[in-house]
Amino acid sequence: MTKTYLIKQLEQIENAKRVNRLRVANLVLNNKELFLFLLEIVFEFQNKTAIKATWILELVCEKKLVWLTPHLTYFIENTKQLKHDSAVRPTSKICMFLAQTYTSKNDMLLKNFLTKTHIDSIIEISFDWLISNHKVATKAYAMQTLYLFGMNYDWVHEALKLIIQQNITIESAAYKARGKMTLALINKK
Repeated sequence: MTKTYLIKQLEQIENAKRVNRLRVANLVLNNKELFLFLLEIVFEFQNKTAIKATWILELVCEKKLVWLTPHLTYFIENTKQLKHDSAVRPTSKICMFLAQTYTSKNDMLLKNFLTKTHIDSIIEISFDWLISNHKVATKAYAMQTLYLFGMNYDWVHEALKLIIQQNITIESAAYKARGKMTLALINKK
């Protein structure tokens, strides 16, 4: 299977309904050789299927995050350049998956690939998402990512707490709910 084939499959996704996204995600999950093509398409900013590719990458990483490990530097460096909210939201969720897996007790493989430089970059990107004009889902994933990585970096929790406290009164109800939950977790430690 080729990159052109994958692009055609992405072009056939009519809308963001989960059933449409799962069809292509399962294609990639069943054909690992398509993963690198998918990752390339995500960051081809001029490609009209890049956003759809990002939706698929989220679903693939949810099942096979380990496939991303050899490409972490490429993923993180290019994630910094994403602007469109429909692409930022899935990548923020992938960063949350990385934080969850890294801080869990059972995935040693990711811990061997995810360096301090990677973590520092993800922290920086997550703070940028949190203080920028993004939708609440992106900010919620950023809060969770920062909370998890902050378990190893005290300054992250302090900065996260400050940002949430400053913004909680002006943000949406969903932000307030996630913010209160995150503050409770920080205060509990």
